Amino acid sequence: MTHYKLIYFDARGFGEPARQLFHLAGVPFEDVRISFEELMPGKQSAYWLEMKEKTPFGRLPVLSMDGFELAQSAAISRYLAKKFGYSGKTPEEEVWADAIVDQFKDYMESFRLFIYAQREGKSAEEVKTIHDKKYVPAKNQFLEVIDRILKTNKTGYIVGNGLTWADLVVADHIFTLQNIKKLDDGIHQNLKKYQESIYSLPELKEHIEKRPKSEM
Repeated sequence: MTHYKLIYFDARGFGEPARQLFHLAGVPFEDVRISFEELMPGKQSAYWLEMKEKTPFGRLPVLSMDGFELAQSAAISRYLAKKFGYSGKTPEEEVWADAIVDQFKDYMESFRLFIYAQREGKSAEEVKTIHDKKYVPAKNQFLEVIDRILKTNKTGYIVGNGLTWADLVVADHIFTLQNIKKLDDGIHQNLKKYQESIYSLPELKEHIEKRPKSEM
């Protein structure tokens, strides 16, 4: 039996869809979480520094499987989704799920700019400019696309009539937007209901209730 070890930071972030895929499939895995204290400049733990040197690209998440290591969050989730039956029921559904995640990754560039601007101590004016000119337009466009797809599909899922890894990626980010007060309950009520329906799946519910709390 394959021993799976998922290594990521102590947050949901880009590691959460992979964690959820393991729970959906009922497959045991080792959930290794690197605390943010271990990442602080000048205080980085020896464990993290050594691990960072050994990862394929010097970044997390990494999925280790009996000596084989896979990096990049989308590649990891896509691999697990295909292995566990959540990549789509046809080649067309598979590639559409991939396209949704690619669109999400494009949008996330503006999200990162906004979050890092806050964390790196940029001036209030700079943060506001990035927020208003880059982040908000990209967020609105992405959410409008997802909302339109859901309304057109009419199945409660983004792709076809069943759960795919694209649902996990999108639902988790909608949850993040609620946490950081960037989701308008009036405008995005449909998206909020969609996220809640994904999170209420029996295979995910216990994991979501018990997982460590994190804003993102």
